[in-house]
Amino acid sequence: MREDFKQQMETELKYADVTLTDRQMEQFYRYYELLNEWNQVMNLTAITEMKEVVTKHFVDSLALKKVITNLESETFSVADVGTGAGFPGIPLKIAFPGLKVTLLDSLNKRVKFLNEVIEQLGLEQIQAVHGRAEDFGRDRVSRETFDICVSRAVANLSTLSEYCVPLVKVGGYFVPYKSGRVDEELADGRGAVQKLGGSIEKVERFSLPNSDERTLVMIKKIKTTAGKYPRKAGMPAKEPLK
Repeated sequence: MREDFKQQMETELKYADVTLTDRQMEQFYRYYELLNEWNQVMNLTAITEMKEVVTKHFVDSLALKKVITNLESETFSVADVGTGAGFPGIPLKIAFPGLKVTLLDSLNKRVKFLNEVIEQLGLEQIQAVHGRAEDFGRDRVSRETFDICVSRAVANLSTLSEYCVPLVKVGGYFVPYKSGRVDEELADGRGAVQKLGGSIEKVERFSLPNSDERTLVMIKKIKTTAGKYPRKAGMPAKEPLK
């Protein structure tokens, strides 16, 4: 493991109030290596430079601890919708091994990468699932079964909420990671969140160590989602709820 990687991780993780063992640090470094290896043959991420991967992928993913402070002491079940190259789900699993994590992505070749990472890092109680969020949310096995759903996917709050809120059990949370200022998006999405059985409980704004503005939106599931949601594939993005 490169010393500059370790030093940057140790410095920036203080900001997220996360500490890692040597083994966890090694897992993060191996993840970084795999990301670069696979990125040469398939498009996983535009961010490949080590310093940026640490800040924009690893530290950003772990910022969930800012709003859910007991991640290390609870065995939460977590769904990561539209996980892509595994963010934020894999960093959360490495840092908080007690979490039970399901990574969902619609592209099978990304799921192959995720399975390779899981195997190489020796992670347990984590699975990568190939599928669309709309189908996953209608599946009785997965619907309303997760304590927490997270997503860094690029979609507006209304669309993301229709993908994710149906997966969360009543009393659980959906936490989308958003970039920049999201006041307008929050205003537009509030009605959709309510229709889906959620309530916006907290909006946590912060800056990453490189000064990028980020926002975590804590949406609490307060009642069961109506059976008609999520609508069929494509509809949440094409005609977002209001």
